[in-house]
Amino acid sequence: MSEEDFIEKIIGRFGLYQTWILFLILISRYPMEFQLTNVVFILPSVDYVCLDESNLNATNYCPCENPEYDTSGIVSSVTSTWNLICGKTQLASLAQSMLQFGILAGSLIYGYISDRYGRRIACCYAFITDVIFVATSAFVPELWMFLVCRFLIGTAVGGSMICSYILIIELGGKSFRPYLTGLLEIAYITGYFIHPIIAYFVREWRYLQLATSVPWVFTIINFWLLPESPRWLITVGKKKEAISILTKIAKRNHRSVDDIESIVNKIEEESSRERQQQHGSYMDLFKTPKIRKYLVITAFVWFGVAHTFYGINQYIGRLQGNLYLNVMLSAACLLPGLILVVFASIHLQRKISVITSFSVAAISLLVFIFIPDGSDSLSLTFAIVGQVGAYTAFVQIYLFSSEIFPTVIRNSAMGFASMFGRFGSFVAPFVVNIGVEWLSITIFSVLAFCAGFLCFLLPETKNTVLLNTIQQTEKSKNSSNKNI
Repeated sequence: MSEEDFIEKIIGRFGLYQTWILFLILISRYPMEFQLTNVVFILPSVDYVCLDESNLNATNYCPCENPEYDTSGIVSSVTSTWNLICGKTQLASLAQSMLQFGILAGSLIYGYISDRYGRRIACCYAFITDVIFVATSAFVPELWMFLVCRFLIGTAVGGSMICSYILIIELGGKSFRPYLTGLLEIAYITGYFIHPIIAYFVREWRYLQLATSVPWVFTIINFWLLPESPRWLITVGKKKEAISILTKIAKRNHRSVDDIESIVNKIEEESSRERQQQHGSYMDLFKTPKIRKYLVITAFVWFGVAHTFYGINQYIGRLQGNLYLNVMLSAACLLPGLILVVFASIHLQRKISVITSFSVAAISLLVFIFIPDGSDSLSLTFAIVGQVGAYTAFVQIYLFSSEIFPTVIRNSAMGFASMFGRFGSFVAPFVVNIGVEWLSITIFSVLAFCAGFLCFLLPETKNTVLLNTIQQTEKSKNSSNKNI
């Protein structure tokens, strides 16, 4: 397999056209990003005064049939709408986890759609269905209907995360991938920062759902604006379509179009020598030893990072102080972490940077356990440090995973790994609600350490060309040190 990225040679590492596509994707991802951070606003822990005759005016007393909720912060929430207190607290955890369960299913469904029918169509359906399902959730009269909507929202979120990431990665050259890792997270960090501002002014959960979805109905235009991945088109044998798209991108980027057909023929010939089938499937993930090994390890790494990240997020929402300010502060603190991710992706090997991020998260959580009660600022500081560590690990594991697996099964592999990530985030609320804080924090810390250790077993991928076929991956060496 040639070490030269021929696609980058045609369209450039990242030109004006790719920048336009990145802009479309970032704008379209905001409803998804809001849903990833809205749990502290629509499903918060709430204070109430019990108005039962036997326990009149008792604060947060259980059992309580007639609670009067504190509306000084949040006027209405899913928790207060359906009285998810006392014996129903597990339903609140379930409502939180249904989103993650949906992301699990969506990662698998959209991963298959993307590898089978194309990146563009998968992205477009994920973006628009997210808007539809979030808006629908604002009108449901029953809790079970809300749970169903949360699951459906999750399927769209899972598809949006995986498919849009792979599309933009495949449109760029290998030398620009480290920068894309940071650029794609602009939507998450700005959405994370903007969301508490919106929630501060829109304090009823139904209106908040509408405010963070309906304005993005314009994402339907992506069906006409987003291109297909030329790497995917070549891999599945659609050479003419690939040439057409590459020519369009090259012209927009003011690059030569003279040798495009000959270069595509060379790529197609190189891939076809080892390609046994045009479309990958989930079964292909388990047929060969190296892919199988990478898949199992990556899946457990995703489990650990998602479990830790979403667990810390919920703790920040429970810390003392102003809820909206705490969330905004934690969002702002992710920005330097993102800059560190880009720096690490450019200058450090993948494994070193990912393992370091996991270690920061795990150690800060252990310190958090020993902080005395009443030290609110110190608790928030170490919680945010742990969140930054988990966040940077999460961002980097996306890039790391996308580089490990070949084009023909890249989305399927990412979807499968993401499925395990959703298992981790699904159980996170239940771990948070164990009731013994030191035990919950210890579980998060240990899993972060374990996930970091497993990264030692994965191949180094810095500065490698994205491989196209399973056979190329099976024949590749386990290290890219010669390319560094």
